[in-house]
Amino acid sequence: MSLPHFTPRQLNAFIAAAELSTFTAAARRLNLTPSGISTLIAELENNLGFPLFDRTTRRMALTAAGRRFLPEAMSVQRQISRAGYAAIDIRDSAAEVISVAAPMAVAATMLPRAIAAFRASRPATTVRILDTGVEWLADRVSTGEADLAVGPDREFPADVERIALRESRWVLWMAPDHPLARLSVVPWAELAGFDLVAAGRDHEHSVRPRLPPGSAAAAIAPSQIVENLSTALGLAAAGVAVSFSPDYIGTLAAGLGVVARPLVEPTVSRVLCLYRRQTEHRDRGLERFCDHLEQMLGDGGAGGRGVGAERQAAGA
Repeated sequence: MSLPHFTPRQLNAFIAAAELSTFTAAARRLNLTPSGISTLIAELENNLGFPLFDRTTRRMALTAAGRRFLPEAMSVQRQISRAGYAAIDIRDSAAEVISVAAPMAVAATMLPRAIAAFRASRPATTVRILDTGVEWLADRVSTGEADLAVGPDREFPADVERIALRESRWVLWMAPDHPLARLSVVPWAELAGFDLVAAGRDHEHSVRPRLPPGSAAAAIAPSQIVENLSTALGLAAAGVAVSFSPDYIGTLAAGLGVVARPLVEPTVSRVLCLYRRQTEHRDRGLERFCDHLEQMLGDGGAGGRGVGAERQAAGA
């Protein structure tokens, strides 16, 4: 029995659609059209002999076979990426390359400054950012696609170590002339009656479980959910809605002209974390960069309420 054939472009389309849950978002990531993504995935499904997505649901979801195939597809993608980067490194004679997975808000604001500061003393080191959704950060470290990941606290595989960098409270973002901007702090219950836009699954995973069941705060729900935080902040800046997120994205928010008010009753916090593989043998260059990130992004270097360098292993 011959093995199925597939191309890197088909795998890239499948992985992007699986991570982002829509062909439209996957098309934006890969600079293709939604129909192009659909065609690539249809070709891949035909070559594999089984469907990858359940298209009968309102929101596109992986089939059981798709979920089983995804880790293998990501492993192939990782090997292809590594081979490409290795070729560039050989060509350019780079002394060391470190890859860091991060969500958009971190990748666009915190990491570039940290990388610039590190390169000032170690110019031979190349640090590459892998734009990654929050839910996939630790997985990319576990599979070896990324050396490190920086992002919010989430579940992580057993072979990954999580280092807490800083605690960041949830705040409300809005236009300066929004009625809620007159308050110094905003109780969650005050959001009733206002359009609330959330990014990704933040409210479902990071906020709702921390609100007292049956309370007025727990009854608050987003009226709209978008894929990207920048979209949510843009809607807030235009006065169309209000949005919320941890205050560590303040640099990104400030550029859009929104103002922040702490959310209270209750106060909800998120921890910004560093993820890396657990191993007995540490690469010295990678260790130096980890220490640098802890100093730059931790409570002492980036502001906010620090939680120290708490280290956790999965299941600990």
